[in-house]
Amino acid sequence: MMTRKITYQKAINEAIRQEMAVDPTVVLFGEDVAGGEGSATGEDDAWGGVLGVTKGLKKLYPDRILDTPLSESAIMGTAAGAAASGLKPIGELMFIDFLGVCFDQIFNQAAKFRYMFGGKAETPMVIRTMYGAGMNAAAQHSQALYPIFTHIPGLKVVLPSNPYDAKGLLISAIRDRDPVIFCEHKMLYPMKGEVPEESYTVPFGVANVLQAGDDVTVVALGQMVGFAQQAISMLDGVSVELIDPRTTSPFDDEAVLRSVEKTGRLVIVDESSPRCGMAADVASLVATKGFNFLKAPIINVTPPHTPVPFATPLERYYLPSPERIADAISRLASTKENV
Repeated sequence: MMTRKITYQKAINEAIRQEMAVDPTVVLFGEDVAGGEGSATGEDDAWGGVLGVTKGLKKLYPDRILDTPLSESAIMGTAAGAAASGLKPIGELMFIDFLGVCFDQIFNQAAKFRYMFGGKAETPMVIRTMYGAGMNAAAQHSQALYPIFTHIPGLKVVLPSNPYDAKGLLISAIRDRDPVIFCEHKMLYPMKGEVPEESYTVPFGVANVLQAGDDVTVVALGQMVGFAQQAISMLDGVSVELIDPRTTSPFDDEAVLRSVEKTGRLVIVDESSPRCGMAADVASLVATKGFNFLKAPIINVTPPHTPVPFATPLERYYLPSPERIADAISRLASTKENV
């Protein structure tokens, strides 16, 4: 495949464009995904979403890129109905923080159609949503709420950490026959990486082992993958195995357990809240299925159990930093076998 460096943002746009080119049932709608339409004045396709991710698609597919009213419940209800009727909708939940407005349509409807109708109803819909801190967007626009979706049977949840995975995982999501929550960290949009020009898929439930190691296993999610890589570069004499799960549902249990069996030590780096978050979930997995592998207690590196602060210094303190991650790895690597 021919590759070139493009941004995470461009990779997502390209995935949608390529799938719309080959499948006329793919439609996209949300708040300001085009902009400048209807009674509004100004340039058509002015926005492309609040951060411009879908800009340019309206001109290519004017009948399949639709701006909606400011109603998340309407967007998700429409997406669920459209999916059950034969389309492949991509509905945009502008910020993951708004899930409370439309959660019934997602977890009580879309997630349960296949089960409640004995497999006769499919819901091939994608919910694209932004999450995460780092942009001083305050407590209502900065949360990492993917564990809430992960908790719901019937939903698949995706957290790409780089441009290559963003494109491949989104194409997989659009082609999937079940509802997929596709979580895009807003701080990763400018990130550049090698991405093939051609269409390709990245499978769900298959973790990416970014580097092999023997001393400590690090499981990191989303933006925290890059932070963990920075942390590892600060260390000398510690052999770290870094795992990016890519998806939280399905989750690659075996990849984590195999790694911990080899290293005996585990650090989990997660941006979601520590109570009932993914760090707690992965720690529980290893404690129940791999306890005998452990040579030392598991360390979770997470934010505190507080709302996301607005002030820059507080937000910086709130997020797990490469320094905190490096310290956790170093402390764990130095522990004796005491479990």
